[in-house]
Amino acid sequence: MKRLVLVRHGQSMWNLENRFTGWTDVDLTDRGIEEATEAAKLLKDAGFVFDRVYTSLLKRSIRTTWIILDNMDLMWVPVDKTWVLNERHYGALQGMDKKEVMRNYGEEQVQQWRRGFEIRPPELSRADPRHPMYDVRYKELGDKLPNTESLHDTLDRVLEYWESTIRPQIEDGKQIMICAHGNSLRALMKYIENISDDDIAKVNMPTGIPLVYELDETMHAQKRYYLGDKRKVEAMINEVEQQTASDKKKKDKQAKAAKEAAEAKQ
Repeated sequence: MKRLVLVRHGQSMWNLENRFTGWTDVDLTDRGIEEATEAAKLLKDAGFVFDRVYTSLLKRSIRTTWIILDNMDLMWVPVDKTWVLNERHYGALQGMDKKEVMRNYGEEQVQQWRRGFEIRPPELSRADPRHPMYDVRYKELGDKLPNTESLHDTLDRVLEYWESTIRPQIEDGKQIMICAHGNSLRALMKYIENISDDDIAKVNMPTGIPLVYELDETMHAQKRYYLGDKRKVEAMINEVEQQTASDKKKKDKQAKAAKEAAEAKQ
């Protein structure tokens, strides 16, 4: 049986502040460090020993990788870092508060920018000092550097790397972990699970919880499951979903959950 582990980095500073992050290189919060430490325990208890790890060029993902490998006593495992696994580039939205953007543009537009498969957010000008062309780590990329990206754009770059580099390792029997970002991982999940363009909008990935895939010979999912307590996983997925939910929707969802809990006790 071939297995693959995906881990979204632990909570970052801008996850906490509910900002569009994209390629902005923010670090983990204390909670994010705790999440990575717990992920290591879950993986170690489940018997995982990795042959290679793939991660992005962003410190929140790299640090999560370090913490996991350190706590699993696997610091010797080779780690490949690539911009291809970076978060989706959110263009001019990067750094903006999600709720403020929602107030200015409306919930429907923000959800399209955030979750639509084909929709790109407004471009980040190449004259803007936040553009990755001014970052030394991307100096070799030239015209490949995006000004903004849709999830489709993100899937294209991730899938090319998957086919050329990661997939052959798994087919060769290697135990692989990919530690990356919400959208670069959702893009890969879309391919592995054959999720439709519409349904991928409903997929939310929690920070710091390992997702295990059991793969068939075509490298598609036979089975998938998160490690750890199911209720905690569901709560953290809901937390991601609520980042751009309106106050009314939040109250409606909380009322529904309270009603279901009360009915379950009867």
